[in-house]
Amino acid sequence: MREEIKAVIFDMDGVLIDSEPFWEIAEKKVFGSLGVSLTPELCNQTKFMTTNEVTKFWYRHYQWEGKSFQDVQNEVIECVKLLIKKEGKEIKGIKGLLKFIKTKGFKIGLATNAPYELIPIVLEKLNISDYFDFFTSAEFEKMGKPNPAVYLSVAKNLKINPKNCVVFEDSYSGLLSAKSAGMKTVAYRPKKENLIMKEKIEDFVIHSFSNLNSISRIFN
Repeated sequence: MREEIKAVIFDMDGVLIDSEPFWEIAEKKVFGSLGVSLTPELCNQTKFMTTNEVTKFWYRHYQWEGKSFQDVQNEVIECVKLLIKKEGKEIKGIKGLLKFIKTKGFKIGLATNAPYELIPIVLEKLNISDYFDFFTSAEFEKMGKPNPAVYLSVAKNLKINPKNCVVFEDSYSGLLSAKSAGMKTVAYRPKKENLIMKEKIEDFVIHSFSNLNSISRIFN
């Protein structure tokens, strides 16, 4: 990379922890109980939204009665929280990668569209809290990913220029967010067949966090 790397920033769901299925379970349970029909086509549109954006999305399609907007949103979060605590598993190789990055002397940050309250729960569940210098959620920004705000906030708090940051993401939305922030991007794609995206915006592609020899080229 042309710019010297000084910080590495991670997305959370699908990168640190295999929690993306939990959101689908929670949304089907909570929104389904309100009579909302969660079609695969519509669910695909909400996959990388913030929880607030998802709740607004479904309310626009079905204006339920009997529960407040905030109550419904909280129910989804609580359901995901319980699933993380009970069934959450780290993405294979992530702890080794974090340790490797620390030995390089880089700062480590976390930027997620998920609610802030879930971050410490995930880090504690995976026993990786000590690796992170700063973490935040897009819920504190006016817009979530693909808007670059959350990544810019992490860089600011790490006191690192965005051009000296590299981001690990698993979604087009997240990659676009990081790229728009002026950061280098690494696309994590565990399934090699999922290589077709709207456009190539990543600087590197990796299929596993376990192959540190391959990943080390990112930092050279």
